[in-house]
Amino acid sequence: MKSKWKILIVVLVIAVLGVGVYASTVYSKKGLVTVQTGNVVRQDLTSLVTASGEVKPKNYINIGANAQGEIKELLVKEGDRVRKGQLLARIENVQPEADVAAQKATLNSAEADSSASESAVKAADENIRTMQAMIDKDKSDLERTKAEYDRSQALFNEHLLAKQDFDLRRYTYEAQQATVKQSEMRLIQSRAQRDQTVAQLASSQKRIAQYQAGLVRFNDILQKHNSYAPLDGVVTNLPVRVGETVVPGIQNSSSSTLMTIADMSLITSEVKVDETDIVNVKLDQLADITIDAIPNKTFKGHVVEIGNTAILRSTGVAASQSAISSQEAKDFKVVIALDNPPDEIRPGLSCTAKITTATRKNVLSIPIQALTVRQKGQLEPKPADGKAVQPVATKADPVAEKAKKEEIQGVFVVAGGKAVFKKVETGITGATDIEVVNGLGEGDQIVTGTYQVIRTILNEAQVKVDNKTPVVAAKS
Repeated sequence: MKSKWKILIVVLVIAVLGVGVYASTVYSKKGLVTVQTGNVVRQDLTSLVTASGEVKPKNYINIGANAQGEIKELLVKEGDRVRKGQLLARIENVQPEADVAAQKATLNSAEADSSASESAVKAADENIRTMQAMIDKDKSDLERTKAEYDRSQALFNEHLLAKQDFDLRRYTYEAQQATVKQSEMRLIQSRAQRDQTVAQLASSQKRIAQYQAGLVRFNDILQKHNSYAPLDGVVTNLPVRVGETVVPGIQNSSSSTLMTIADMSLITSEVKVDETDIVNVKLDQLADITIDAIPNKTFKGHVVEIGNTAILRSTGVAASQSAISSQEAKDFKVVIALDNPPDEIRPGLSCTAKITTATRKNVLSIPIQALTVRQKGQLEPKPADGKAVQPVATKADPVAEKAKKEEIQGVFVVAGGKAVFKKVETGITGATDIEVVNGLGEGDQIVTGTYQVIRTILNEAQVKVDNKTPVVAAKS
């Protein structure tokens, strides 16, 4: 009987001790937070900006119709390579060709008239020179006959010359005077006729200039019925067919655009970068481009253009052109030139670009998720007994209250079984880690998870480190 009581007493003692140990363990774990941790390490960091867009040639031109009419001939097909100045298409041009032919005939007639006038001017000049020579000869003869007349008069006055001979020499002298006057009148008439011919020549030359200008205009109209390649490139779009009628002057109309020619010597990736990342993008930064249609390949490139105008994400319209103010997300256009584009690339292919905006070698870094923000008032030390101090009923200081709400960026460092908040200064951000500029040392143990813990944990909270990989329950 006594042995049974002894066993019962021993069992009771063991039970009481077990309950005491359990209660002590539970009490000791009161307020204990289970956390995941990691260490501050040194590594190389690369900051990337990722954006999506499409492949586009750097330079492409939509060839529009410059004249109305039926397409008579298409000399290229989609995918053909063309040279600058190459004839691409012909539009019906019967009337313009007739106008050019008529204008050429009119111009030829005017040029013939001008040529005849030029010949007439030359002939008049030659005639004037001949007549001037004759006048010079007649004047010389006049001087000779005058000298003979003067001598005969002297002889006649001295009764040494018969009156018949004197009269003959006088008549000869007077006849020569009339001859000189007649030659001079003919010269004046010839010069007047020459001046008239010169005026006709000038008029003919003006008409020729007018007809030449008209021919240039008609040729230009005729030229507009033919389409020529403005650059070396590839025909990337050909929406029309022979027999269709096209009209000029309608922007982005299927009846106005004949084809699109792209300069494939410089292929670009045109992507839209989020407004929060655009400040980090600079010209000549390197980028890796992946094209959806060419999997498992990465192409190198560099930034060649950065847009200055924000684009509304919902409409694709520039924010400056929007009629109303909008707070929606905006993007900026960034153009990246591919260094070695593949031959099979096509404009319009979807692509993704990763732009390297910064690189750091051997810097302190922490996981991005470890970084958190606390208000300054949340970091103030608590009384040793853990009881909150009842504030005295005084008017709150606005400056002090504002200072308490100041947000501080930092991490929780595990030391002595506690999570202590430390302010940190950060640098560039990598894919999963962020650079630490100041506030931590290499090897420091910091809280890295879980997200809920990092968001809610208090400064100097008791922590328990558990870095075991969580087990995912199998679905039944």
